[in-house]
Amino acid sequence: MPRPAERSVAIVIPSRLAGSTNRVLFVEQAVAAARAQTRPADIRLAFFIGIDSDAQVPPSLGLQPDITFARSAGRSQSAAINTAAHAAAAGGHDFIAMLEDDDQWEANFLAWSLTALESCDFVSSNQLEIDAEERAIRVNDFPTPSGWMMTTDLWRRVGPFDESLRWHVDNDWLGRLALSGAKRIHLVEATAPVTLQTCAQVRPWIANVLTQGGPNSTVKRHLSSRPLIRRMVHHGSGMYRIATDPVAAAQSQDEYQQLASRYGRIPW
Repeated sequence: MPRPAERSVAIVIPSRLAGSTNRVLFVEQAVAAARAQTRPADIRLAFFIGIDSDAQVPPSLGLQPDITFARSAGRSQSAAINTAAHAAAAGGHDFIAMLEDDDQWEANFLAWSLTALESCDFVSSNQLEIDAEERAIRVNDFPTPSGWMMTTDLWRRVGPFDESLRWHVDNDWLGRLALSGAKRIHLVEATAPVTLQTCAQVRPWIANVLTQGGPNSTVKRHLSSRPLIRRMVHHGSGMYRIATDPVAAAQSQDEYQQLASRYGRIPW
């Protein structure tokens, strides 16, 4: 079947419209990084930003024709993603990609993810974690949603995030992805190990993708020496809350127990 003359990628961004340390909104930085992507000439981008129902749309983004603000009835990140993804799917876009507003894509993320999707149904990526001053902290090999890309048909098939969960909706969605039988590729930097034996020795979280991601999960290197996602670690992040707030930590463990009961493992 011939490829369409133009293909569209809907980029779903949940946002509380918070600002970074330089007084620029996180979401403005995320949109700018996505627009700067190296991408095939036939790829068109459209942004769907999920916000709370009472949020004020920033003037800097409100009148841009490639940006749609989708107001969520809920007040969680998963509700914002679901609302924005629903609007994207209704718009007839070929692909859905996700990007948290305080994260950014490296320049080749989109092009290399599209290439990977020629041989699978779903792509994820590891991340380089940075602090607010953009200093590198570590490589995180978990398949965070900021590196997810898929066909719109797959999003419809797997379904929206489970909004009854707060901390680990991504694990749950990955569990349902595995049950769907979809083929998936987890992208890692050019020097990372990619076999179960070598990952288990030095990068066990990559090994988790292979052992806990489902039978159709594979790991593939790209050409860059660093991950394709820049993930900011700051005091407003969910993982920081789990690490520092005993109530959040208890909720996290309860959700992990629910996931283990549902899937027989914690899906990766």
